[in-house]
Amino acid sequence: MIRMLLADDQQMLRSALATLLNLEDDIEVAAEAGNGAEAVDLIRLHNPDVCVLDIEMPVMNGIEVAEKLQQIGHPCRVIILTTFARAGYFQRALKAGVKGYLLKDGPSSELANAIRKVAEGKRVIHPELSLSIWENPNPLTPRETDILRHAAKGATLKEIGDALYLSHGTVRNYMSEIIAKLEAKNKTDAIRIAQENGWIS
Repeated sequence: MIRMLLADDQQMLRSALATLLNLEDDIEVAAEAGNGAEAVDLIRLHNPDVCVLDIEMPVMNGIEVAEKLQQIGHPCRVIILTTFARAGYFQRALKAGVKGYLLKDGPSSELANAIRKVAEGKRVIHPELSLSIWENPNPLTPRETDILRHAAKGATLKEIGDALYLSHGTVRNYMSEIIAKLEAKNKTDAIRIAQENGWIS
């Protein structure tokens, strides 16, 4: 029997999916969570074999949960469910050791088969999602991504410079390069573009 945790902040959808998965002879939904932090707590408590996580959840998103599990060395294998084929999220998910990456609107039978494969140690990625990494790669360097992530949190150029030990002028030059690379109108537009593509959270 494959014991699993299901995490999604939409309770009706989560309950319906749990009901369908519990109909499978070899799958048991041991716990359900409504946000990422709750998911981490329940994973520690129930030690499921597989965790199915919605990518967009309050407190911690699905990828942040996967990163946390990797950090604490928990063996639970992770499947991410997503609505959008965002290359940035996909890249982060792979780095976090995610074993499955599926579109949310797929049939429950597809998810059940993915759970079985992931439980066996295999990796399952929806073809449309795997293509997104080639079609829409992140043009920003790690340093540029870091700067834009700080900017998205409301930090000024000076504050970003202080945090990253860079001069105000250097940060300004980086920001100009970021705006040019993303073909954005300004800093706010650059943040929006990066967030929509999953390059920053």
